[in-house]
Amino acid sequence: MKITEEEIFNLKEIAKRIRRNIIEEVYSAQSGHPGGALSCADILTALYFNQMNINPEKPDDESRDRFVLSKGHASAALYATLAERGYFSKEELANFRKIGERLQGHPDMKHIPGVDMSAGSLGQGLSVANGMALSSKMDGKGFRVYCLLGDGEIEEGQVWEAAMTSAHYKLDNLCVIVDNNKLQIDGSVEEVMSVYPIKEKFESFGFEVFEVDGNNIDSLITVFQKAKTVKGKPTVIVAKTIKGKGISFMENQVGWHGKAPSEEQYLEAMKEVM
Repeated sequence: MKITEEEIFNLKEIAKRIRRNIIEEVYSAQSGHPGGALSCADILTALYFNQMNINPEKPDDESRDRFVLSKGHASAALYATLAERGYFSKEELANFRKIGERLQGHPDMKHIPGVDMSAGSLGQGLSVANGMALSSKMDGKGFRVYCLLGDGEIEEGQVWEAAMTSAHYKLDNLCVIVDNNKLQIDGSVEEVMSVYPIKEKFESFGFEVFEVDGNNIDSLITVFQKAKTVKGKPTVIVAKTIKGKGISFMENQVGWHGKAPSEEQYLEAMKEVM
């Protein structure tokens, strides 16, 4: 299915709004993780506004595609996307990380429509996604499962135990995305605990692997479509992204992993994503 230039333009505009939402959330809370939320905004845009079989009016539909945000600290990106897609009011984003409100630092599937997994400790998402994908096959539901991992997160051993499971059960309805922005809380992924080569590692575990510019929506849609054609094994998309993408002073800066902008920085950031 060929996507038109107009559709790509509209998706880019949505991604801008998602980035504005992220900045609004983190600034309002004076807390959060803007860097890794901004890096995956285009991935979420492609999934929620082009690829996934979902209906905000029926958030619990058993036939819906599932999305697992394994890098749960990037919750601002998921909330921003869900609000844009119509799962809840955008006004609620102002309650991000506020005591007593439901949009907390990690997503809670029991209270937030559109959230398919409650995220907390890193490394757990692929295990949960495996269970979802396997149940889809066993029950003949036919839905696909998408799981977003951070590149620093794949230092966790549980990820690779889960990867063996994905391949063993031939979960071809599972698509893993690695947000390869190359930075984690303490520095570069390569320096802290190198996970490279990512492509070859997942291939050795039995995955079909694609590499893509994770901040290019057109390219993302193309590779997501290719992933749907793979049969007999799970897929991984290694999405090469820029941490803090869209905000010049945040891009590729490890300090913006978990820091809120000042008023001056907030105003500058909002200008850049208009």
